[in-house]
Amino acid sequence: MGDFQNCESCLSTPLQLFQCITEQGDKVRSLKTAKASKDEIESAVKLLLQLKVDYKKTTGQDYKPGSPPEDVMSTSINGTATEMDGDEDFVDPWTVQTGSAKGIDYDKLIVRFGSSKIDKDLIERIERLTGHKAHHFLRRGIFFSHRDMHQILDAYEQKKPFYLYTGRGPSSEAMHMGHLIPFIFTKWLQEIFDVPLVIQLTDDEKYLWKDLTPMQAYQYAVENAKDIIACGFNIDKTFIFSDLDYIGRSPDFYKNIVQVQKHVTFNQVKGIFGFTDSDCIGKISFPAIQAAPAFSTSFPHIFKDKKGIQCLIPCAIDQDPYFRMTRDVAPRIGYPKPALLHSTFFPALQGAQTKMSASDSNSSIYLTDTQKQIKTKINKHAFSGGKDTIEDHRKYGGNCEVDVSYMYLTFFLEDDEKLEKIRQDYTSGALLTGELKKTLIETLQPMIQAHQERRKQITDETVKQFMTPRKLAFDF
Repeated sequence: MGDFQNCESCLSTPLQLFQCITEQGDKVRSLKTAKASKDEIESAVKLLLQLKVDYKKTTGQDYKPGSPPEDVMSTSINGTATEMDGDEDFVDPWTVQTGSAKGIDYDKLIVRFGSSKIDKDLIERIERLTGHKAHHFLRRGIFFSHRDMHQILDAYEQKKPFYLYTGRGPSSEAMHMGHLIPFIFTKWLQEIFDVPLVIQLTDDEKYLWKDLTPMQAYQYAVENAKDIIACGFNIDKTFIFSDLDYIGRSPDFYKNIVQVQKHVTFNQVKGIFGFTDSDCIGKISFPAIQAAPAFSTSFPHIFKDKKGIQCLIPCAIDQDPYFRMTRDVAPRIGYPKPALLHSTFFPALQGAQTKMSASDSNSSIYLTDTQKQIKTKINKHAFSGGKDTIEDHRKYGGNCEVDVSYMYLTFFLEDDEKLEKIRQDYTSGALLTGELKKTLIETLQPMIQAHQERRKQITDETVKQFMTPRKLAFDF
């Protein structure tokens, strides 16, 4: 599920083009360092120069490393271009860009995307119907937006079935802490509602967008599945599938893909996703593959031929364009619209205005990190909201809105009272940045160690069992 587009395609927005030039420049440097062939280096340099020409034509500005375009164009929901100034955020399935140290303005994003805010009434209704206290991701606004969640609760109240669907684009073997957010929350949803769950691993997407072979993409899917299973999912209630593996042996899944493809035009996907005439046809048709799991007949081994079972999709807000498209198509091919729960983005260690990069291991805490690496990364790289000197910090206090250690604690420290005391103490200056970082280290180290221990128990055979199409512990 969504990552940066490959530099070998023409990108439609200035920010995507800027990112592409940056990555292509890195590629040229790595080729020279590796003493690649003259032809290979010249080809890479030629592409870099052409991208810079395209950037100048698009923005009227020369490319400057580390300086994104001052004025950019964004594609709006209906596919028309709208002006964005330097204070605006840019979000699509591959690019997340903000100039604010506080991160994305999610209230504005709700308005722009046309979703609904998760408010106190909705949270209280979830608690009332399930008898469970709301997950801290809900209480703290980490999951902040929804589409049709009240319809899901209506179905639950009326004892009508629904199911959960989430996914992961396996672009590397090692997942970071941010990748766990939707799975931690989805596991909680599955437990409180007691419903089936399908997890899509879009290895086909990663093959189309990245410099990978199909076998490498599939192997990443298997390795990522181990981390997902280590979150504690129940094998009797959960089906995990790789697109490269499952679609070829599921005629029903493929029929749903084709139905979606027939009902979405090229102009529509260009408007929604920014595809261009230079993108390969695999990219253009891929959104239909991410849409298909939202329809119950894609999984006949679980739901038989039941067509009216609604789907609830917990995901990061950048995946919403896929499902806006899906919700538009669903009624036209006889399915209910999927409902969604949207999460905020997990910030990079260097600050919420920067992006986590697979090429920069210091941009996040990875599930493979040692206890020492976790401590070093946080102490060295976690962006601080504290003052420059202890005296100033004691006097003026720190800023929790930009402090990454505090942001991470909102995700992973479950104790509300302890988190609130940390906020008060840091804001007042009673708690120093080093002490705040120490609290985060002591929170994450045992958490990641426990995850690593669970993952060691997950074998290839375990993954195979989760990925085998089979009846789950539900009757439809």
